[in-house]
Amino acid sequence: MGRGKKKVHPKTRTAAFKASEPNEIVEAPHSFVIHRGLTCPYITDLTLDFRRIMEPFTATNLRESRMNRIKDFVSLSSFFHVSHMTIFNKASTQLSFKVVRLPRGPSLTFKVHQFTLARDVISIAKKQMIDSDHFKQAPLVIMNNFSGDGNHLKLMASTFQNMFPSINLNTVNIGTIRRCVLFSYNPDTKLVEMRHYSVEVVPVGLNRAVKKIVTGVVPNLNKYNDIADFVARDGNASESEAEDDEQAHVVLAQTLKSGGNLEGNKSTIKLHEIGPRLTMQLIKIEEGLFTGEVLYHDHVVKTEDEKETMRKIIEKKKKLKEQRKKEQTENRARNLKLKKDQKWAAKKEADGINSDADDDAAYYKEEVGEEPDEELFKHEERSSRKRHSLPGGMKYKNKKAKLDPKNDKKEKFDHKNEKKEKFDPKNRGRAKFDHKNNRKTKFDPKKNKKSK
Repeated sequence: MGRGKKKVHPKTRTAAFKASEPNEIVEAPHSFVIHRGLTCPYITDLTLDFRRIMEPFTATNLRESRMNRIKDFVSLSSFFHVSHMTIFNKASTQLSFKVVRLPRGPSLTFKVHQFTLARDVISIAKKQMIDSDHFKQAPLVIMNNFSGDGNHLKLMASTFQNMFPSINLNTVNIGTIRRCVLFSYNPDTKLVEMRHYSVEVVPVGLNRAVKKIVTGVVPNLNKYNDIADFVARDGNASESEAEDDEQAHVVLAQTLKSGGNLEGNKSTIKLHEIGPRLTMQLIKIEEGLFTGEVLYHDHVVKTEDEKETMRKIIEKKKKLKEQRKKEQTENRARNLKLKKDQKWAAKKEADGINSDADDDAAYYKEEVGEEPDEELFKHEERSSRKRHSLPGGMKYKNKKAKLDPKNDKKEKFDHKNEKKEKFDPKNRGRAKFDHKNNRKTKFDPKKNKKSK
C-alpha cells in the first residue's frame, strides 16, 4: 500500500502561493464590487456591469449574502490584495454609490441620479463593438475637468485614478489598450458622468475594398473577373471616412496586431460605448471606514467649533470602544479560568477528594497555632459501587477453554465422584456400564476379544 500524501500547513501553503504571484499582479489595485440594502434586479445587474469595468483585477464571481457584513470583506482584503471596495446601496428613496479605500479609508459617498445598464447601451448602438478579449486588460482612465478649487475634487480624482492600475507611457504596449473609462465633472451641476468605451484603431487612407482585404474580411468577388476591378471600382469610399474627424488621426509609435496599423502610419481612434452609464453627485467624504471625521459634506456646512466638538465626540467613542474591547477580553479570560476551575473541582469530587477538609485544617492551624491531629481531618475515601476491574475469572467468561493437545478427545465425566476422568490413550475402546455399581467400567482390550 502506498504512503499517504504529506500534508502542508495552511500558512506555508499561503506563503508559497503569494510568492508564486508576479509583482505586476500583486502591486495592481484589486477591488470588491458588492450591493447592499433593498433587493432589486436592476441593482444586481448594475453591480455585475460595474465588475466588468473593473476587470481583470476584481472578483467577478464574488458571492455575497445578507449575512455578510462590511468587516467580512475587509478581513479578506489583505489576502487577495484588495485595495478598493465599491458598494451600491439601495434605500427606499434613493440609490447611493460608495467607494472605500481599504483598509483605513477614506470613504466617498455618491448619490446616483441616473444609470443605464450595459445591455441597454449596446442595444441602441448602430455598430456593436464588444469582445471578451477586451476585458483581459485593465482600461485606460480619462479624467475631465477635475482641476477646480477644493480638496474634495482632488481627492475624488485621485480615488478614481487609483482604482485602476497605472500606465507607464515609455513601456506600455499600445495593443493592450482596448477599453477606456471616462470620468467627467460638471462644476455647474456638480455631477460626475461615467462612461465606458471600447477602443478601435482603424488605418487611414484606405478605401473600403482595400480595408476589407487588409483587415482579413473575405470579399464577394463573384461579379468581378479580377481582384483589380474590385479594388479600383468607383464608390468605395465609405460615409464614415467622409465624416471622419482629423483630430482623431494619430501616428502610431508601434505596430498593432490589427491589419493595416503599422508603425509610422496614420490611423484613427474610434470609440464604441459598451456601458454602463452612471450620473452621480458627491455627497460626503469620511476619514475612516464609514466611521470617522467628515472631511466634506455637500449639504451641511459646519463651523470650526462644531468640527472640534465632533472630533471630541468621535475620539470619546473611539476610547469607549477600546475600553469595551479590553473589558470583553478580560471577561472572556476570567470565564475560561472559572470553567477550568469548575472542571477541576468536579474531577476532584469524582475522585473522592474532599477539599473542605483541607480548608478546615488550615483554619484550625490559623486559630489554634499548631498542626491538627492526623485523624481529626482525615480524608475518608468514598466507596464507589463502580467496579474498576473485573476478577480474573470473569474477564473472559464467554471464552472457551483450550483443550489439552496431548488429549485429542474430550474428557469423560465420573458420575460417582462427580468429576471428569482424564482420557487414557491406551483404552481406546468404548467403556462398559456397570449397572450393579451404577458406573462405567474401564475398557479392557483383552476381554473384548471373542473366545474361540
